[in-house]
Amino acid sequence: VVENEIQARIDNIFSNLERLEILSSKEPPNKRQNAKLRVDQLKYDVQHLQTALRNFQHRRYVREQQERQREELLARTFTTNDSDTTIPIDETLQFNESLQNAHRGMDDLIGSGTNILQGLRDQRVTLKGTHKKILDVANMLGLSNTVMRLIEKRAFQDKYFMIGGMILTCVVMFLVVQYLT
Repeated sequence: VVENEIQARIDNIFSNLERLEILSSKEPPNKRQNAKLRVDQLKYDVQHLQTALRNFQHRRYVREQQERQREELLARTFTTNDSDTTIPIDETLQFNESLQNAHRGMDDLIGSGTNILQGLRDQRVTLKGTHKKILDVANMLGLSNTVMRLIEKRAFQDKYFMIGGMILTCVVMFLVVQYLT
C-alpha cells in the first residue's frame, strides 16, 4: 500500500514537472535557460527516486522468493540416495565458469555504459557552457558594433571642432596682430 502511494506521488510529481516545463518555456529569455535547467534537475532527481523505489521493490521480491524457497526446502522430505548416484562435476564446473565469464562480461558492459553516460553528461555540461559563451560573445559583438559606431561619430564631430577651433584661433591671432601692431 505504501509503495503504491509512493508511486502515485512520484507520478503526480512527474505531471507537475511537465506543467513546470511548459511554464518555464513561457519565462523571459534571460530566465528561461535557468528555469529549464532547474526543471531538468528535478526530473533527474525524481527519476532517481523512481529507480530507488524499483530497487526496493526488487529486493523485497527477492527476499520473499528466498523465504518461499526456504519454506519449500524445509517442508520437503528427503529420501536416501540410489546406489547409482553420479554427479557430473566437469560439466557443472564448465557451466559455472561460463556463467561467471558471462557475469563478468555483463559487469564490463554495465561499467562501459555508465562511463559513456557520464561522458555524455560531461559533454552536455560543456556544450551548455559553450552555448552560453557564444550567446555572450554575440551580445558583446552587438554591443561592440554600437560602441564602434558611436566612436566613429564622435571622431567625426571632434574633427570639425578641431578645424573650427584652429580657424577661430587663426582669426583671433590675425586680429590681435592687425590691431596691436
